[in-house]
Amino acid sequence: MKKALLVVDYTVDFVADDGALTCGKPGQVIEEKICSLTEEFLEDGELVIMPVDLHEENDAFHPEAKLFPPHNIRGTYGRKLYGRLADVYETHSEKIVWMDKTRYSAFAGTHLELLLRERKIEEIHIVGVCTDICVLHTAVDAYNKGFTIYIHEKGVASFDQAGHDWALRHFSTTLGAHLL
Repeated sequence: MKKALLVVDYTVDFVADDGALTCGKPGQVIEEKICSLTEEFLEDGELVIMPVDLHEENDAFHPEAKLFPPHNIRGTYGRKLYGRLADVYETHSEKIVWMDKTRYSAFAGTHLELLLRERKIEEIHIVGVCTDICVLHTAVDAYNKGFTIYIHEKGVASFDQAGHDWALRHFSTTLGAHLL
């Protein structure tokens, strides 16, 4: 079965100590797992996609504007990939699909499903942040579209530990995802 790795929102704003909407240490601890998994998928010739949150400055109409401080603004340092993942991307950018997304789910308003279907990919591996927000909504949409889902527990994190724990249970008990 062909597979793809989705590296969701692993940016400075979501991970760095001074990020605008940071997971902080929990997000930083998963850096090596995300990087090694990305490199492993690339070495195996598998598809790696980086769905990355994108916001416009002062966009009062975006639903998140009422919920969270401004983050991942187009053209800012905060929207850059965090840590060593930036180097992995730079080295392998021709093999990695960068995908802007404007909603929690990487499927909402993007060509992700088309990209996966045309490559006959049925198995999706997900890492990134936040476990209980963008990773969760991406997994729910993947479930509803019939993909087999793998969540790498050591590759996801959140700024809300209770939400993180709940999402991990939800992945397996409600979405039938495989926790690795």
